[in-house]
Amino acid sequence: MAVSKPILGLAALIAVAGLACGARAAAPASEVPALRAVLDCRALSDGVERLACFDRTAAALEKAEHAGDLVTIDRAQRRALRRESFGLTLPSLSLFDRGEKVEDNDRLAGTLASALRGANGRWILKLDDGAAWRQIDDDELLKEPRSGSKVVIRKGALGAYLMNIDGQPSIKVHRDN
Repeated sequence: MAVSKPILGLAALIAVAGLACGARAAAPASEVPALRAVLDCRALSDGVERLACFDRTAAALEKAEHAGDLVTIDRAQRRALRRESFGLTLPSLSLFDRGEKVEDNDRLAGTLASALRGANGRWILKLDDGAAWRQIDDDELLKEPRSGSKVVIRKGALGAYLMNIDGQPSIKVHRDN
């Protein structure tokens, strides 16, 4: 007997994050009890018993997702979350790095929505995705940034972030939001 498409779709999208406060760093999906129960159904040789197992555990999986005990996301959603949180100090989100190259997670390319100088002469830069960055060094840019400027932000040493604007030498920045 075939497994229904909703069960397969749900199982294919599984990436689980603990929602309870203080949840430990992301465990591999194979350690999530609700998912493990679905996968264990494959070991049953009797077709009727196997289908009953899939039906029972898929229902429990769906219930856990609706209750918020289980969160499922796909690769595109995971990448969007990583991009949105780039530069923010967050607890370990290693779950979202599964299947990704390390170098894909240490830089971000974007476009400036606005750039203005603060009272201290340093730049306050807002990207088109809404992320706000503030210059934290005193380096001068050869050409002033403007709306539409292309930026590349990369992780530097000791938690610093470096931003290149339109290919100019980098300035040190800090994410404000």
